[in-house]
Amino acid sequence: MDWFPLRLSLQVATLATLIVAVVGVTGAYALARGRFPGRGALEAVASLPIVLPPTVLGYYLLVAMGRRSPVGRAWEAVTGSPLVFTWQAAVVAASVASLPFCLRAARAAFESVDLRYEEVARVAGLPNWKVALTITLPLARRGVIAGVTLAFARALGDFGTTVMVAGNVPGRTQTMPIAVYDAVQAFDTATATVLAAVLSIVAITVLVVVRRLERDPA
Repeated sequence: MDWFPLRLSLQVATLATLIVAVVGVTGAYALARGRFPGRGALEAVASLPIVLPPTVLGYYLLVAMGRRSPVGRAWEAVTGSPLVFTWQAAVVAASVASLPFCLRAARAAFESVDLRYEEVARVAGLPNWKVALTITLPLARRGVIAGVTLAFARALGDFGTTVMVAGNVPGRTQTMPIAVYDAVQAFDTATATVLAAVLSIVAITVLVVVRRLERDPA
């Protein structure tokens, strides 16, 4: 059995989670504490991957990252090769698809932090960025970790968006969910069963971790 899809999926999910952790947590804090024009629209756009069909989301990304797009041209100018139909495109797809899960969980966690703690810190002379890092983030850590964990699971299991922008190239862009689909199409029940079991174990583990984080006191 070829374990490349597992290795690639773990690589893609890990990199996507790192991206989402930075963008999602920062965005969640801005939405929870900021008051600026277009805040509602920004939140709506960031949440679109939850409600859009994966193929539609993948199509938008394909257009945005294609060889004729500014992003695609810039990537090709730097690397010498197109961005679409590469494992890097799979990272982008997984990041976009999983971002809302981290964003929404982290925002709820930040909003649950009592503002009085932050006010006391500011009165003590701490700048806003230091208040966020030393007061708000530690108090919201369980919700933030839960959001990042959910994002990892979502990135690991993405199918529709990834196959649209990265394709299905065995040994290059074929992730676990795509490999499961291929195995079923080829009537390779053994491979499909093993890969599906691995994905199921990861999903169950994530749900247990998130549930424990939500239940236990901070």
